[in-house]
Amino acid sequence: MESLGSISLFVLVAETRSFTEAGKRLGISSSGVGKSIARLEEKLGVRLFQRNTRSIALTLEGSLFLERCRRILAELEAAEMELSNTREQPRGKLRISLPLVSSLVMPVIIQFMRAYPEIELDIDFSDRMVDVIEEGFDAVLRTGEPGDSRLISKRLGSFQLQIVASPDYLAQHGVPKRPSDLSAHSCLLHKFPSTGKVEPWPLRIETAEPDFELPQTLVCNTTEVIVDVACSGLGMACLPDFMTANAIKNQQLVQVLADYTVHTGVFRLLWPSSKHLSLRLRTFIDFMHSQLFVSDRPS
Repeated sequence: MESLGSISLFVLVAETRSFTEAGKRLGISSSGVGKSIARLEEKLGVRLFQRNTRSIALTLEGSLFLERCRRILAELEAAEMELSNTREQPRGKLRISLPLVSSLVMPVIIQFMRAYPEIELDIDFSDRMVDVIEEGFDAVLRTGEPGDSRLISKRLGSFQLQIVASPDYLAQHGVPKRPSDLSAHSCLLHKFPSTGKVEPWPLRIETAEPDFELPQTLVCNTTEVIVDVACSGLGMACLPDFMTANAIKNQQLVQVLADYTVHTGVFRLLWPSSKHLSLRLRTFIDFMHSQLFVSDRPS
């Protein structure tokens, strides 16, 4: 335990670069801190800090020792947390960001709230690319591949985009046989909230196909609105299969151009990189992984 105390003191001095500041935080004198560091250096047989009258800096040996000491303290913290977690129920606040697809995530969130009533949820529904760390989120659910090295992710499942329209719309305007036929149809388009750019439809275009553009009958940054408009018979839309499944089952929508639609997307849960998770966050991650996308759940 004496060695752990010396290690904790060394890490604090290394992080504050000051005997005085480290002493203030621990309630001891700067001279007492200096003597403790000197004893540690004598024990190790190396100099950990370069000192002058105005500042201190880590030596090469000190930098190497600091990395190891941080690992030791992290392991100790993890061990304490594991022991504490065996006695506790998950509780406290979780701040999470979810995409604007409440029909997909809300049934699972409701199940989670019933299963863990002592966890308080602060939910931000948004399709924008939030900065998980800077904005203080514990976890976010998003599509695509992670692009931030500061985050850890867990794959929850995959989805496909489908081109759909209502039976009434198709009866009135006809069923498109090839992608270029879409130029004569009303198209309901989704734009990305973060960039304002229209999301392209994943169409496989054959060499003989003429060039064409999708008519912008409606452009909207919320896919749930597009589902409602498509079910109302006002145009064709390109939507994720998890959003169209019930409407197709209830014969409100029909998939078209399936042979020309090539797409696979991925849903991931992301959270700040940390070797040790709080019990409430680990519980949330495990629950979402087990309940969302029951099929197709590779890690």
